Parts: sequence; C-alpha cells; structure tokens
Amino acid sequence: MATGTLHIDLDALVANWRALDALSGPGVETGAVVKADGYGLGAGKVARALQRAGAKRFFVAVAEEGAALRQEIGTEPAIHVFSGHMPGDADILHDLSLIPMLNSIEQMTRHFESLPGHAFGVQLDTGMNRLGLEPTEWGAARAIVMAQKPRLVMSHLACADDPEDRMNAEQLSVFHDMTDDLGVPRSLSATGGILLGPDYHFDVTRPGVGLYGGAPFGEAEPVVRLSLPVIQTRDVAAGETVGYGASWTAEEHTVIATLAAGYADGLIRALGNVAVVFSEDTPCPLAGRVSMDLLTVDITHLTRVPDHLDILCPLQTIDDLADAAGTIGYEILTSLGARYHRRYAGGA
Repeated sequence: MATGTLHIDLDALVANWRALDALSGPGVETGAVVKADGYGLGAGKVARALQRAGAKRFFVAVAEEGAALRQEIGTEPAIHVFSGHMPGDADILHDLSLIPMLNSIEQMTRHFESLPGHAFGVQLDTGMNRLGLEPTEWGAARAIVMAQKPRLVMSHLACADDPEDRMNAEQLSVFHDMTDDLGVPRSLSATGGILLGPDYHFDVTRPGVGLYGGAPFGEAEPVVRLSLPVIQTRDVAAGETVGYGASWTAEEHTVIATLAAGYADGLIRALGNVAVVFSEDTPCPLAGRVSMDLLTVDITHLTRVPDHLDILCPLQTIDDLADAAGTIGYEILTSLGARYHRRYAGGA
C-alpha cells in the first residue's frame, strides 16, 4: 500500500476524556468538541467512543457538521453548533434537533422568528472579540432571551493555555457579571480552562484538543500514530543534493529513503530539513523539502531498510511535530489528509 496509515487509539481518547472529566469535578458535565471531523480523526467514530464512555453533549462548528454527527450518534445526545443559526440553517436545526449557540441580535431574531420554541443556547463575548454578544448587547437582549429559556450560556477564554495570563481572570470576572443571576447551565472552559481549576468550570466543560492528545493537557495519552511507507531508497554521494531547490546536500555517502506523504497530506512544508521521523525508537532526519506527495529522509544510520517510518508516535507527539514546523498541534491534527488509511483500535 502506497499511502500512509493513521492509527487512532480510541481507548486513549476515552482515557483522556475521563481524565478531563475527573478534573472538571463533581456536579460538572463534561462534553466533547468534535468539530473539524473530530480534529481530523473521524467525528463519528470519536463521538461514538465518547458516547459509550458517558459523554452526552457534543459541540461542532457548523450545522452541516452537526447533521453528519447526528446520523452517527442517534437522537439522544445534545449537539451544539458554535456558529449559531446562519441563513439557510433552519431546516437542518429543526429536523435534526441541533442546538445553535446564538451569537448576535441578528441570529436571535432569525431563530425566534423561524423556529419558535426550538432549543438554543447563547454565546457571550467576554473579551476575545470573536463570536458572541458583548456586554452592552447582552444587557439589551437578555430579558427577551431568558424568557425563551436557553439550554446553555457560554463564553470562550482567549489565553487559557497560559495560566499566568491576567486575561483569564478578567474574562472570568466579566462572565460572572454577565451570567451569575441567570439560573441556566453555563460553560466557559475548553481544555485549557479545565486546567485552570474549579473557578472556571461552571456547569459544563468543553474539552477539545486535550481529548486528542494535545497541549496544554500535558498528561494526555497519545491518540495517533502516523506511519508512512518507504517507496524507494537510493545511495547519494557526498556533494549531491536532494529534492526541490537542492536545499539539502550530502556531506558524505548517504542512504535516502523516499516516503509516500507530503504537504497534500497535511505535512506542511515548514517541516522540511527540520523534522524527524522514527524507525521504532531511532530518529531519522528529513533531508530536503517536503514535496506535495513525498518526503526524503536520511536513513544511513539504520541497520536495515524499514518498510515504514513514523512521523507521529509516542516519541513525537502532535505538539513535538508542531514545534518543528513553528505551528500548533491543532493545525497538525486537522491538516491530516484524506489519503491516509485510518485504522481504529479500541473504543468498545
């Protein structure tokens, strides 16, 4: 097979959810964010595994994601849509019992007029300036909104990955000011917020990247391993170059392996000449640029030619690879391409 294999450990995913659920504390419901097709790992399989573990509330980015997820997990779990009620969403929201998180006065008007009595939530802006009603807008709308009985009121922390950032406490204070007397379930924390402690947990937490093995949840179990097949090897003499732009030059006789994956598969070009892949526990450096479909790797120091090399594994997590590329683990995960064969284990 000339495509890579993405191994997905659903037992590790469930263990991460349970750990974050324990950190959320008693009396707090732990949901799960499965947007972007479960951070690239398959929203249906991810959500079903978490559903069996006890998750009853899921979050997606857009209504179309919610529609696909509803087919996978049945009618019982709640599915919240972060983008709210956009034009053209009414039929999907109604027919599949999706809960839009209304972000503006315009969305509230649209929802209450087109779907009276349909479940909804509200997103408030406590300082991130991205989605949600600002305090003055909320002051004008809250009486009307609360009369309609929202299922959830939420906001989102901008700097939760840095526990020392003063913006965390500032947003927490604003959220209290906007919601303390509402008497409905509230949610402020994704993975980073859960780690900030109980003051940030409220009624519902929404772990995302931590479920999939990413920072800032340092105790997360690795969920993915990405194995790339070796297509060909060749001997390269001292002074010869490898790949586009001749950006890598052999200093001595070198054995180069060519692997079947590239930036079309989500392995971004910034990894070239920087990242490593692994043969079991032995690192092998990339030699040359990342091409659309291929990587070239120095395997001179190996005692045999492997049939595959791992670019994601316990020795190189999504965040390790992200550091090499100058990005974040979220981008590594959600960029993983459709050509990989996804192989699932566990989750029963």
